[in-house]
Amino acid sequence: MPDRFDWAYSTTLMTKPQPLTRHIVSINDLTNKEIETVFQVAAGFLRELSDSKIPYRIGRGTAIASKYILASLFYEPSTRTRLSFESAMLRLGGANITSADPAVSSAAKGESLADTIRVTSNYADVIVIRHPRDGAARLAAEYSQIPVINGGDGSHEHPTQTLCDLFTLRSKNKGLKNMKIAISGDLKGSRTIHSFVYALARFGATIDPLPAPGMELPTHVDRRLREEFRCRMVSKAPNQADSIDALYVTADQPHQLSLYSEPEIDYGLVLRKKIDAVYVTRFQKERWTEKERPYPKIDAKFLREGKYSHASVMHPLPRVNELDAALDNDRRAIYFRQAAYGVPVRMALISLLLHLHRNKSLHRFIGGFAESRHPIYAQPIGRGVHCPNSNCISNDPAERQYAANKFYVIPKNTKPGCILRCLYCETDIEAEAAAHFVAGDATRKTFAPGIGVLVHAPAEKLRHLTIYRNEAEAEAAGLAPRDRRKRAGAG
Repeated sequence: MPDRFDWAYSTTLMTKPQPLTRHIVSINDLTNKEIETVFQVAAGFLRELSDSKIPYRIGRGTAIASKYILASLFYEPSTRTRLSFESAMLRLGGANITSADPAVSSAAKGESLADTIRVTSNYADVIVIRHPRDGAARLAAEYSQIPVINGGDGSHEHPTQTLCDLFTLRSKNKGLKNMKIAISGDLKGSRTIHSFVYALARFGATIDPLPAPGMELPTHVDRRLREEFRCRMVSKAPNQADSIDALYVTADQPHQLSLYSEPEIDYGLVLRKKIDAVYVTRFQKERWTEKERPYPKIDAKFLREGKYSHASVMHPLPRVNELDAALDNDRRAIYFRQAAYGVPVRMALISLLLHLHRNKSLHRFIGGFAESRHPIYAQPIGRGVHCPNSNCISNDPAERQYAANKFYVIPKNTKPGCILRCLYCETDIEAEAAAHFVAGDATRKTFAPGIGVLVHAPAEKLRHLTIYRNEAEAEAAGLAPRDRRKRAGAG
């Protein structure tokens, strides 16, 4: 099929050196400007290739990816994510290879994810992965020679679903800034929600959590919203500042993971503002031991409340019983359009990662992970502290030899002086646990209380440090308290 895009990739450019491999593991691997670029390209595909009868559906194809292959590695069930990615690649003129059932892949023989990725990256040009372990996509990216896209990893994140969600909201509204979004259901186990709330905060939206009982946002997600994305908690109940029933209100100005002086916000106006969209998510039964729990249902009665009168109803699907099918014909229901947008949005992301555009601003969509503003501490494999999340890929026995316990070191003004955040699943080690940690020095064979040394230690010193959960663990590793060694030397 002839290429109709005047900004499409030219085959004469193929001899030029290729940029560094780029991976999309978290929604925060994309800047706000890059997200806007994805939307720009997706809108271009819709203009040129949409179905003449259904404008939000891609109905035709192009040939700009005719020399490329997408590998889809799905270790968990999927319908929309897998099929929309594969449809996107086919609409781009490319080809697909897939492993959609781990029972009939080498994973059933015990092959590690790291080895699977190293092999698969020789067979394709881009990989999309879904995995039950939190942080699996990040580990995959470490061992891949080609771009890795996270199609959902455990309860960690699902960044491409968030791109679809934001694009859908943009199609109904001119901008995301100052929108008020209610999110309902399992906010703890839903990876979709975690990516979504980060993006909403970054674009200046107000987040109204409506969690099922006991399914509030995880502690580390809540902390990042408040501390990193500068959300303010505003109680919906007067004189109850500590109420769980509260809004996350972001600053009325654009920002991208940066510090700024807070502007004045009229919180009364924020509380009175009507809801722009209700985002519904199902009970993530695969992540809970209890298979039945009290759960909110969004139906006509719920939406009859005045503040929802013009609210769009969204759902990443599949739905079970949390969203009434009777709403399908409601003018506010946009969840099937939301699913349809998965194709142009993923077409855009794939084409950008493969550098299929001659437009210079689009061609700059390059580079690996953005350099962290926090130092990274790599714990020696098999020693010292590990991620507290039992479902983290670094705690998987099959992957442990490939995934060193790596942590972002995030300074804090209170004891123990910093937070350790897992590089893979982004779960924090809480201060209460870290208060007993000790830092061992492999060169001096000593240890000292606290982990604050990690904040300012140069990179070469970090390589010689091991953090142990307590003094007994350090002594079992053959280390002695630093003060005791000093006293022995003095005597």
